Amino acid sequence: MKNRPRAPISTRAGRTEFLKINAALGGWRDTYHWILCLSWPRFVAFLLAVYFAINLVFATAYALGGPCIGEMTPGSFPESLFFSIETLATVGYGHMYPANVYGHVVVTTEIIVGMFWVAVITGLIFVRFARPTARIVFSNCLVIAPFDGRLSIMYRVANLRHTSMAEAEFRLIYSRDERVAEGEDIRRFYELKVYPERMISFPAALIIRHTIDEQSPMYGITPERLEKEDAFFVASTLSLELVMAASVQSAQDYAWDDIRFGERFVDVYTQLEGGRLTVDYGRLHETEPVPVPQQD
Repeated sequence: MKNRPRAPISTRAGRTEFLKINAALGGWRDTYHWILCLSWPRFVAFLLAVYFAINLVFATAYALGGPCIGEMTPGSFPESLFFSIETLATVGYGHMYPANVYGHVVVTTEIIVGMFWVAVITGLIFVRFARPTARIVFSNCLVIAPFDGRLSIMYRVANLRHTSMAEAEFRLIYSRDERVAEGEDIRRFYELKVYPERMISFPAALIIRHTIDEQSPMYGITPERLEKEDAFFVASTLSLELVMAASVQSAQDYAWDDIRFGERFVDVYTQLEGGRLTVDYGRLHETEPVPVPQQD
């Protein structure tokens, strides 16, 4: 008898979705990771579903136990449900109480389950609130244009928090289809040298640049070549969030059709009197055309 094929496991990296086929299933410990990965609406729905499931199980036990709870109508499911909710919350109004050994056993079991439930949920909620997040926004496109007399590929990255990030590191990965000696097409990945690569303080917005010179894997790039090699880029920022003293990472991917050839980002900074600078976050994605010289 053949084993039933497992459903594909979906994993998303940016806009790309991978379907893992015949992958080993995670152990029970992965449940913790799965819960933490849920969105807030799904997390709340999960908590409510488990909470009501626990109460339904114990309410059924009380309802089937006959006169196990004093002053509760035997077999009444609504009364059993509300008694379970009170017991799980350790409220103890005192109106209903265990009346025999069966009732004491079920109540004791529910109290133990409730103690573990409160401990687990408290930990999960704390982790979700305490986990730092990177409020980093990337430009919605890459641009290729001259900078300081040399052709460069550029993207803009901005810090949306009202405090500076520290020890920020910037990376740009370039991948493309290449044909190897055996005649197969494979995907190769290149880490492009960018400037600035690191910043001690990252307060507002920066343009990250890679110079397309003779040493660059992008040398001689054209819009037609980008499409032919199915070019793909991943920009990444890793920095230290000072309030929580924890590292945060954010990334953005770009396909070949997200690249604007012959354009550059508009300036978002304006200098005021006293040395202050204004940063217009509403123009982070705006570009303007510039002439592009032909590479030799």
